[in-house]
Amino acid sequence: MKTIFAKKTDVPKKWHLIDADGQVLGRLATRVALILRGKNKPTFTPNSDTGDFVIIINASKVRLTGNKLENKAYYHHTGYPGGIKKEIAKDIMNKNPERIIISAVKGMLPKNTLGRQILSKLKVYGGSEHPHLAQNPESLNLNI
Repeated sequence: MKTIFAKKTDVPKKWHLIDADGQVLGRLATRVALILRGKNKPTFTPNSDTGDFVIIINASKVRLTGNKLENKAYYHHTGYPGGIKKEIAKDIMNKNPERIIISAVKGMLPKNTLGRQILSKLKVYGGSEHPHLAQNPESLNLNI
């Protein structure tokens, strides 16, 4: 029996709609990363983009367990000496709740060109409206 190596063009892409209302951030991110990467398909190939598109709505209603909302910090560096910046999860949720989900999913993808390409298939929206109705996304219930 021959091993099949799927190419990017061989695998049909689907669109999935996930409602993040009341979902725990880490559990949601692992399921989304699995779908984006294509690991839920029998044609999964590690060096190729075989995953589907994912739309996440209600990002502002995602849950963080324990005291993470007050204690979890996100760091980034400006590139200048002494330029490390720190932001608390609560502040990010107030300003831009999509950023927390994107950051969690990004950490679960490969750290290379393929990972950046896969991350571009993730669309996150803070409210319940999204502009991807023409793609006919199928609703996914993650039951987390």
